[in-house]
Amino acid sequence: MPYITNNKKARVIAFYLPQFHPIPENDEWWGKGFTEWTNVGKAKPLFKGHYQPHVPADLGYYDLRVPEVREQQAEMAMYAGIEGFCYYHYWFGNGKRLLERPFNEVIKSGKPAFPFCLGWANETWTGIWHGSPNRILVEQTYPGVEDYTKHFYTVLEAFLDPRYIKVNNKPVFYIYRPLGFPDYRVFLDCWKQLAIKNGLEGFHFIGQAWDEKEIDTIMSMGYDAVNVNWQISIMKRHYPAKYSWNRISEILLGSRLKLSIWDYEKFATKFTSDLDSKSNFCPTILSGWDNSPRSGRKGVIFTNYNPRVFDIHVKEVIQRTINKEFENNIIFLKSWNEWGEGNYVEPDLKYGWDFLDVLRNNILNQP
Repeated sequence: MPYITNNKKARVIAFYLPQFHPIPENDEWWGKGFTEWTNVGKAKPLFKGHYQPHVPADLGYYDLRVPEVREQQAEMAMYAGIEGFCYYHYWFGNGKRLLERPFNEVIKSGKPAFPFCLGWANETWTGIWHGSPNRILVEQTYPGVEDYTKHFYTVLEAFLDPRYIKVNNKPVFYIYRPLGFPDYRVFLDCWKQLAIKNGLEGFHFIGQAWDEKEIDTIMSMGYDAVNVNWQISIMKRHYPAKYSWNRISEILLGSRLKLSIWDYEKFATKFTSDLDSKSNFCPTILSGWDNSPRSGRKGVIFTNYNPRVFDIHVKEVIQRTINKEFENNIIFLKSWNEWGEGNYVEPDLKYGWDFLDVLRNNILNQP
């Protein structure tokens, strides 16, 4: 598909998971050759009508060490009107990184010619998705200024890259758990000072809120914007009856399933709020959800997710942001390729390019 240039008002940035290539740590923890595809490929339907497994189409069970795959992904995203990828970035402190190879190769090669930013997934890795929630695999630490400085210079080349996504000429840096470390102010100030020192104009820090109560707290901490990345907690509070499925599913399925089952179609117009129209708020387009391939019988599943209802949701989000100025009109797409959580828009055997077409029709055809 050809690359497309457009003057879209909505700046849709898609979260991008790099865990589609083997690394020694995953080999040790889960077996030789483990990648996200391991969980995806072995998934089974858990109840009648449950869409599993999800099988990739055009790109197949790809390996992100292959540059042609990354090029094809960028072409697909451009076709859909997506501005760029937000690559999940893993820095655990004391120089410890994981899954950095695909992004490093994007920087070194200069390809694909597609915008990007980084999202720091600052969270301890445990065995929670494999039945061992108390098993710590890699601990997220915050050693202080010396480590924050090392962190900055490790990824400075990316910030200086002309492809890096900016808001008002400041590089966007997304933080997954902004409330996750006690000296957040030290980190933010340190990076802002280092940015100026190295020819940048600062940073546009975006923090993720897990519920509405955290939004004001995050903004008061010095962040420039906030994103409610996944609104399941809001839905639990406003629509608690839907969680009665926990018990119902156990009875009907005759097992100890701990599933939370939601009807995506019923919530397609409820994933948004009045907050979405604020300049310092980045809403989320939720591209489905079913993390049972990772979590087994303790997952959260949205049923009735299809291109038709996805179109309703995307229209709702874009309509709420239509009056924002371009620079601050960022919408996060969760996600581009979270196959293990049923949270992706890449082509699969069931729907092909339909989800990409929904995005294209709504992003590129804005009034």
